[in-house]
Amino acid sequence: MRITQEADYAMRIVLALARRGEGVRLDAKSIASEENVPQRFALKILRKLTKSGVVKSFRGVQGGYAISRAPGEIHMLDVIVAIDGPVYINRCLETPDSCNLDRSEHCAINHELGRIQCLINDEMEKVNFDMLLKSSEKLTQLK
Repeated sequence: MRITQEADYAMRIVLALARRGEGVRLDAKSIASEENVPQRFALKILRKLTKSGVVKSFRGVQGGYAISRAPGEIHMLDVIVAIDGPVYINRCLETPDSCNLDRSEHCAINHELGRIQCLINDEMEKVNFDMLLKSSEKLTQLK
């Protein structure tokens, strides 16, 4: 399993918006510049985050983007799923029909990978953006 560059950028974008607080707007150009993300890519990511409900978009002169709820209510898994879709560490966990032995239901490997996948998802669900903000502040103080 590998988190894509797009999901990595998305987490950085959400963290940047979380730093401002709920409802505080930031335009795409500023987000892209601050997080060193190509602007076109940032816009694509912001569309996905808006569609998933992680971010709100606002049109017009005072438009921009803001997180849709408190940072403590947005989890790392929410962002990854918004960008990459559900997390599957093996194709047979996504689609049992993809098992070329046609026995994913009775496969010890499938069972253990499924257990590990649940652990990964559970851990990413525990990490919220309030925690990431606090961690980021601590790391900045260490510089």
